[in-house]
Formats: sequence, C-alpha cells, structure tokens
Amino acid sequence: MPNRRQFLAGSAAALALAGLPSTPVSAAAPRASGRAPNIVLVLADDLGYGELGSYGQQLIATPRLDELSAQGLRFTQAYSAAAVCAPSRCSLLTGLHTGHATVRQNPFSGPQGALGDGDTTFAEVLRARGYRTGCIGKWGFGPDEADQPSHPNARGFEEFYGYIGHGHAHQYYPSYLWHNGERTDIPENANGAKGAYAIDLIERRALDFLDTHADEPFLLFLTPTTPHAPSDIPSDGAYASRPWPAADKGHAAQVTRLDTLVGNVVDRLKALGIDRDTLVLTTSDNGPHEEGGVDPDRFDANGPLRGYKRNLYEGGVRVPLIAWQPGTVPAGTTGRPTPLIDLLPTFAQLGGASAPRDVDGISVAPLLTGSTAPRHPQLYWMRNDPYATGRADAADNGRNLRLAESVRKGDLKAVRFAPARDRTVPDDQWQLELYDLAADPGEKNDLAAARPSDVAELTALLRASWVDTYAREPYGVSLTVPGVVARGKAFTARATFGNASASAWTGPRVTLDVPDGWQARATTPVTADQLAAGGTLVVAWEVTPPSDAAVDASFPLRAEATASYGGNTLRFGDDRTTGTVASLPAPPTSDAYLSDLEWVSAANGWGPVERDACNGKQAAGDGTPISLGGTTYAKGLGVHAPSEVVYHLGGRAKRLTARVGIDDFSAGQSAAGGVRARVSGDGVQLFDSGTLTAAGGPKSVDVDVTGVQILRLVVQDANGNGAYDHTSWAEALVRV
Repeated sequence: MPNRRQFLAGSAAALALAGLPSTPVSAAAPRASGRAPNIVLVLADDLGYGELGSYGQQLIATPRLDELSAQGLRFTQAYSAAAVCAPSRCSLLTGLHTGHATVRQNPFSGPQGALGDGDTTFAEVLRARGYRTGCIGKWGFGPDEADQPSHPNARGFEEFYGYIGHGHAHQYYPSYLWHNGERTDIPENANGAKGAYAIDLIERRALDFLDTHADEPFLLFLTPTTPHAPSDIPSDGAYASRPWPAADKGHAAQVTRLDTLVGNVVDRLKALGIDRDTLVLTTSDNGPHEEGGVDPDRFDANGPLRGYKRNLYEGGVRVPLIAWQPGTVPAGTTGRPTPLIDLLPTFAQLGGASAPRDVDGISVAPLLTGSTAPRHPQLYWMRNDPYATGRADAADNGRNLRLAESVRKGDLKAVRFAPARDRTVPDDQWQLELYDLAADPGEKNDLAAARPSDVAELTALLRASWVDTYAREPYGVSLTVPGVVARGKAFTARATFGNASASAWTGPRVTLDVPDGWQARATTPVTADQLAAGGTLVVAWEVTPPSDAAVDASFPLRAEATASYGGNTLRFGDDRTTGTVASLPAPPTSDAYLSDLEWVSAANGWGPVERDACNGKQAAGDGTPISLGGTTYAKGLGVHAPSEVVYHLGGRAKRLTARVGIDDFSAGQSAAGGVRARVSGDGVQLFDSGTLTAAGGPKSVDVDVTGVQILRLVVQDANGNGAYDHTSWAEALVRV
C-alpha cells in the first residue's frame, strides 16, 4: 500500500491519463476498539430530490445508491442550506445557515465568495482529533489561487485535488486542476482532442486517498461536479438510444456516473477491509437544474415537490441524503427535518471532537445508531441570485430575481419575496406565502390569508434569523506576525488559542516554531490548567532573526496548540497557523529616490507601483509624471487611498524629503478628494500631513530617518469618500 509521501508525490500528469491502472490494494488492520469512524461525505452538484431510484426515479439507473439506501438510513426531509451552490457549500462546511454564514450568495459581477480565517470547517474540527482530511473535486470558493485563506489547505484539508472556484468547475474537460497549492496541467490527447474527463481524475484521486489512509482515521469530502451542466460525459451509455435530446441523455448518464463513483468508493472500502469502520454519506448541494437544455421534468427530478435550483420551495432545497455504515447505521428511513448544517456537529460528536458552540447545526449522531436526535426550533434560508431560469422563475411566479427568504417551524413553512433585492424593506412590502408541509408537501395551498397569527410569528423568525455580520468566537490557534521584520531586530509574534466550544479544555499549551538560527522567548505563559468554554489563551514571544538573515527570502513561523477534551487529545496547527515574514530587499547604499528602490510591499498603488512588482527594475522618470499644484515632478509614487508602501532602509538612511498631496490628475476630475498622509519608521510616526485636499495643495515632508529599518508611507481617506483620492509622493528621496 502506498504511503502518504508517495501519495503527495504522485504525478499529476500521470493521473491525467485516465487509462492508468489503479493503485494496488491491501487490506488494512481492523479498526481498534473505540476508534472513531472514518467518514466519506459525497456531495453531488445539482442532484434533485427525485433523481435517485430510492427517491422515486424511474428513468435513470442508480443501483449502487439504491443499494446503500436499502441497507442504510434514507432521510426523507434533508435540506441543503441554500438553493444555489456557493452559499450551500459554505453553510455545509461551517454549520451556519445563510443568515449567519460568510458566503450567502453566488457572485454577481464581483469576485467569487470566499471563506476567511474565522470560518471553522468540519475538516478543522476533525483534524484536531488526528483525522487525515481530504477534499477531492469541487471546492467552490475563490480566489483561484494558492496560499490564501479560502484555499482548502487553509480550511482544514491537508489534501486537495480539483477545482478551487465554482466557475472553473463547470469544465468537465479542464486544462488544469489544483493539487494542493500547485496548478497541474492536464494535457490534451495526441490528436488535439479533449483531455481526461475530470470525474475520472477525481475518482482516481479519491481511491488513492482511501488506499493511503486506510490504517488511520480519515475524512474524505468527495465533491464531483455531476450532474451540473453542461451535460458533458464521454459516453451516454445506456441512454444513447433513448429518444431524448442530447442534453437529457448526457444528464442521465452523469447521474449514473455519480452512482458508479459512489459504488467504486464502497467497493474500495470493502477491499481494504474498512467498510464497517466507515460512515458514507451521499447528498446534494441544492435542487435540480435546468441549464444547458436539460429538462428536469422529463425525469421528475424534484419528485412531488415544487421548485428547482434557485427556488426556496421544497424542490429547490430538499435533497437526498443517504447514510450507510454496515453494522452501525440501521436500515430504514427518517422524517426528521435535517439541514446539512447538522453535519459539522455530527462529525464532531462521532470523532470525539469539541465542536464550536456558535454554529446553527445540531448533531444527528444518535440517528445513525437508531436513536433520536433533537429537532431544530426553526430552519432558515435566504436566496439572492443574479440569474433566473425558466422553470424556476415560473415556480416563483416571475419573482426569481427578487431576494427571497424562507423559514420552517414544525410543519409550517413561510416563503417570502422582497420587492427587489433589498431585504431591509419593511415587512408589509414583502409578499409572504404560508404552507403546511404535512398536509401539502407540494406547497400548492397558500394559507397566509387564513392564518395571520402564524404569519406574524414566522415573519418575526425571518427577521431574527438574519445578522448582517455574524461574529465568531475563536476556535483553534491563530498566529499574528508583522508583515516585515528587520535582521537582528526583535519583534513580537502572538498566538491566540480559542475554545469556542461549550465545554472546558484541560491543559492547553501553545508552542512556536521558528527558522533555524532564530531566537524566540515567550513573554507570557504558554500553558494553563484549563481553557474555559468561550475562553482564549494568548501567548506572545519576542522573536529575533539573526543579523545575517538572508535578504529577499521568506521565513515561516508556525504556532501549534494542544489540549484535552473528554479524554481525547486535541491538536491544532495547520496552514492558517503559519505566519510568513515578508522578504527584505537590500537597503539603499547611496542617496536614492524611493521610486527607484525595490519595496517590501505596495498596496493600492498606481503609476510605477502598479506597473512593476519590482520597482527597482524601472528606469529614472518611469511611470506617469507626477503633477502637484501645477508643478510637474519626474520622480514620484502614485497611490490611491487607502494605501501603504513599505521600504527596507536597514538603518542606512539619514533623511527623507518629499512633497505629498492630491495630484492634479485627480483634482482635475473633482475637488471632492480628501486624504491624510503619514510616514512611520519602525512603527514610530514621523510625519502626519493632516487633511490634504486639492484646494489646500501639497505639503512638504522632511523627517529624520536615522537608524530606521522599516519605512512606511501610508495614505488614508480623510472624508469618507474614496473617490478622487489619487495621491502622490513626489521627489521622495532618502539620503544615506
């Protein structure tokens, strides 16, 4: 069986060739008594409630999932957290409904929604308990880059292979996929035809992950893009001869391919001898789609329910959910209304972990052993999407482009539509409908007019469920370090170890790893007797890099934390607990204009700052000429509030002179600009311009920078109006 190092070093190019043989399999040792279960969560993309045979499907074959459904637990009232993918996946990962989650809608014209450092995922919770964690397939958030807070590696998944952004995931024959932080190209076939089919690559990676980690507890988040549009698949298979449009044939084949994928995963678990040790869950991120010419009504894809993807009616948010683990999960069905936000606390309970207490989900672990689980007092959804599709818009009676909300309490469900996209409008401007799901699961009979007291109660719940900014309690350990440091000069690194759970942790301890040759001295206690529920342990170190540390290099510092909970060890420390100190370019050796020096960092600049990531490569007089108060300067740095440009002087310089103000380019557009410019050296303020306007003209800068290692030039908005704030540092000269 391949080891983890072999898995990490696997050739992406080889995986791109779909015909390679699979990794050899050998049986793993039986699970030790009391060991937490492995977990495989399969999240389909746009799979409707009625698209599996066990949920009533008649035209599409799904024998493997039907078998799991017959042997395991079938949920008849499971719910995605949203009617479209990005908010649904964010809530699934973090256990928060769309009134609290970070990503609450698909992107309009702006950037893709992203997770942040405060977004604790179920992978982070289980990784703290020693689980090996993998996300293979579609991640669904941006940006499409490595080394950023929303990347799977930064959100608890030590192994990632697939698509980062959801737009890229629409390509079934992509030119590249991501393996952790590396973009791996997928070659075309020799004749220039399409390359490998992404689902084949995803399946191969998933099976390799199982092989690699069969002898240790693992979480595999398997997220194939089927059956999302377009209906691309190498072969229509059994549906090729059906008298259907090509889109429907391909769609049916995609659903069956999903079924085969899950079946192959189960077969591999059995071959490894760990099927009885592994909980397999299969579900979907929202209701069925109709993009690319697919006709969901041909397949009765929403079953007896009203609505499709993008609707907050049951057809848009009620999804299949099948739980299977031989010998543990009993065969049967459950009608408990179960939103997928319940998975985070469920996984935590199964893994012996301590879940954050500020999530909206409730553990359903008891259901998986034949017991009962508490019910939610209410369930909440919000929909604000830039697109409308024909059937979904008809289900919404022409309101698909309006912001909508829904809440379910007991069997009563309210769906309401704002006049447009503003959810802050008064309640009497919304159109609200009320349904009794027990008597009317198809949501055909609106009871709002006949039950005003229920309307009032559910309207209050809708209002209470939304929070503009949902503040999270710290969970796990995070590290704060300066963006740049000077060689031989001490700085402070600070770690925060937070227990956002409902139970105290004992023996918390935080450590800091620094590069070889660096010195770190704790200036606060690094341990305590316990970390109370909701409490934090903040530890600070004085860190000193060697005086001969390399320039133009990055230096990682890593915090780790441990504690005990329920007799289990919790261990925190992943990508988000590593702080990288920025590289230090060589300091000036003679008098120099700042526009000719390489900066350490430059944020929100234009002209020479914007044009070249290494300013020292540009010649004198580069960039747009700087004009302040009618005088033109050949040398300058142009910025736009708020901005910061940082230089390494290395203690070599004596004086900084410059002129700073709103430049004539901006003043010629409007006199409304207002900024404030500051200069600091090693954190000490050396200059403050006060408010600068075009009418007031520029101000002179003449400050002593003797001994200064790090120089910062900062421009801030001074009047609450970010427009017309183009600002220039003209003739900014340091003398050595």
